[in-house]
Amino acid sequence: MPELEGAVAWLNSAPLNRESLRGKVVLVNFWTYSCINSLRELPYIRSWAAKYKDAGLIVIGVHAPEFGFEKERANVENAVRELNVTFSVPIDSDHRIWQAFSNDYWPANYFIDAKGRIRYHHFGEGEYDKSEHVIQELLRENGATGLNASTVRLSADGAEAPPSVHVRSPETYVGYAKAERFASPGRLAQDSTKSYSLPVKPSLNQWGFGGLWKVGAESAVLQEGPGKIAFRFHSRDVHMVLAPPKGGQSVRFKVRLGGASPGDDHGVDSNADGAGEIRQPRMYQLIRQKGPIRARTFEIEFLDSGVQAFSFTFG
Repeated sequence: MPELEGAVAWLNSAPLNRESLRGKVVLVNFWTYSCINSLRELPYIRSWAAKYKDAGLIVIGVHAPEFGFEKERANVENAVRELNVTFSVPIDSDHRIWQAFSNDYWPANYFIDAKGRIRYHHFGEGEYDKSEHVIQELLRENGATGLNASTVRLSADGAEAPPSVHVRSPETYVGYAKAERFASPGRLAQDSTKSYSLPVKPSLNQWGFGGLWKVGAESAVLQEGPGKIAFRFHSRDVHMVLAPPKGGQSVRFKVRLGGASPGDDHGVDSNADGAGEIRQPRMYQLIRQKGPIRARTFEIEFLDSGVQAFSFTFG
């Protein structure tokens, strides 16, 4: 197990290190709070931390940011509180712990025995039963008795609910550094303001802007309201990572699905009319379809300027 050095702060505990963890079974989970894959795994991490705490399991949730706003301590503290994370969270804003583990994934789990050896790892979502059996095995090796051999059964909702089997749309970035399948007329203008129009008949997984936007490497910023983004998708859920302008003002938005208000297909962050507000930088669930899944066009209109759009994810 590498040393746990370089975090800018620790939440929910004093700083931990390799030596102080000797004799304990440790689960090191790499996550970041706006990542849909991390959020869908989180109910299991929370459940394991609670179920096996008295048996000697230590869970460390290394918060390693993907986007710039996830490096800010206040944002991480707010997310940890809202997500009910009570285990230790080192804020790894400089990716020092990430690099020590040579990690490349969100989420990623490393299972460490009482002698400090990494005995198993798993990258991405899934295989929760296998992971929990590994925890049980390492705890028994360390002398734990009376363990409940069953595995946790969860029924998560909102953004933490498992993905559907209908996802045919990939994670898509808005900033030009990783943008793909952009379909508005003309190319993305890098680091300069440009007026865009929505694509007329986008193919599956194509997207585009409407309005006056400035596209940076990581995100696009709406220069004056209103402004739109449209995406032709195939999945149950539509999420976007969004942030309000710095300074505290919120941004109002309205979502449409197939040209109409979403109704019962709205997400947790929009209502049946499609309306909602962006008040903090995070992932927003905008659509959760209740009926048959097919290719449809999603459109979000931002009524106020300054919104930052980072990425789309689906479920």
